[in-house]
Amino acid sequence: MAEEEEGARRRQGLARAMLETPFLAGLGVVFERFEPDEVILRLPFRADLTNDGTVYHGGVVASVLDTAGAGAAWSDHDLAKGLRASTVSMSVQYVGAARSSDLVCTARTVRRARELIFTEMSATDAEGRPVAHAVQTYRIV
Repeated sequence: MAEEEEGARRRQGLARAMLETPFLAGLGVVFERFEPDEVILRLPFRADLTNDGTVYHGGVVASVLDTAGAGAAWSDHDLAKGLRASTVSMSVQYVGAARSSDLVCTARTVRRARELIFTEMSATDAEGRPVAHAVQTYRIV
């Protein structure tokens, strides 16, 4: 039980540290779930992050997807194996729009290798309508 509590404490610290970075703090994203290999991230709607006051800019969607994927990668990472990280690659397919709605991104780890972590992410509006899908390769050393 103590090991489980330590893991939960560590994950909470990682999630908090991620969201305190200047860019993410400026976006205002929040983790709704941060469990081993699975995260849910929400971006509350803000008109200043849209193209027209209604629809999120594609770069905003990609940023939140990237952050969700990174969160999944960090969520079960052994900190003794490294603390430097970056996205190696990411591919996004836009399939809809979040119109005057929060953006909800879910991410899961598909595979962990020695340094690379492969993740899949999806973005929906607050009602669950699809906005985008992405795959990411993340590296922690």
